[in-house]
Amino acid sequence: MSEKAIGVFDSGLGGLTAVKELIKVLPQENIIYFGDTARVPYGNRSRETISKYAEQDAGFLLSKGVKMIIAACGTVSSNAVGLADTLTVPFTGVIVPTAAAAANATRNGKIGVIGTSATVNSGAYKKEILLRNDKIKVYQQDCPLFVSLVESGFISENDDIVKLVVERYLSAMKKEGIDTLILGCTHFPIISKAISNYLGKDVTLIDSGRETALYAANLLGNNHILNTANKMGTCRYYVSDTVESFRNTAEIFLDKSVEGEVSHISIEQVEL
Repeated sequence: MSEKAIGVFDSGLGGLTAVKELIKVLPQENIIYFGDTARVPYGNRSRETISKYAEQDAGFLLSKGVKMIIAACGTVSSNAVGLADTLTVPFTGVIVPTAAAAANATRNGKIGVIGTSATVNSGAYKKEILLRNDKIKVYQQDCPLFVSLVESGFISENDDIVKLVVERYLSAMKKEGIDTLILGCTHFPIISKAISNYLGKDVTLIDSGRETALYAANLLGNNHILNTANKMGTCRYYVSDTVESFRNTAEIFLDKSVEGEVSHISIEQVEL
């Protein structure tokens, strides 16, 4: 048994959807989350910059004594490909578990992938899917406005702006007849109802946060470091920009208050 925390990081807020799923799957585990809100977004950065930031983010979590690290960010997972080799604890991103789930879920062999521009341009999801079944057709679309909508509070499935943007991004995939869609950015599950309403009930949405949480549980078990204490775990949140804006939006992602659980750190503490 290990009561050390699971470390989770993201460029900002999106990784909180993975935290929410971790709490459901592993309620006894302690979690430390770092959101690099001072340097968000990562999605329009170069691969070199994303890799550097990811190493710094992971280093901050290691300084907190975590037993595992999760890059709950599609952009990092698809671009900082060498990060795992630099770490001394078990690690996972979101690409491998999510791609595996999508490949298993598709019935007609047509899978859509949506994410940030950096994630889509990397081709990481497509590569992982085709490794499992090279006959699958993969359709990709970057959806940068989805992140802005979520972080601005435009999340209702009935909001006309949300519906318009969903249609603009996903109309081509709908015409292609995909039956499975990877929500390849951890912001996207927040507007999954609007996405599902547009694509129809026959299209399976694959939540990267959910699949990563399940994968993390198996990884912890295989390494014999699950927390088996008979009590609810704790969550601590660290951000590199203002606490107030993070706290307000975090409550949308988590459906609960994080009052008293969020701390600010200077970016210099991360860049060490």
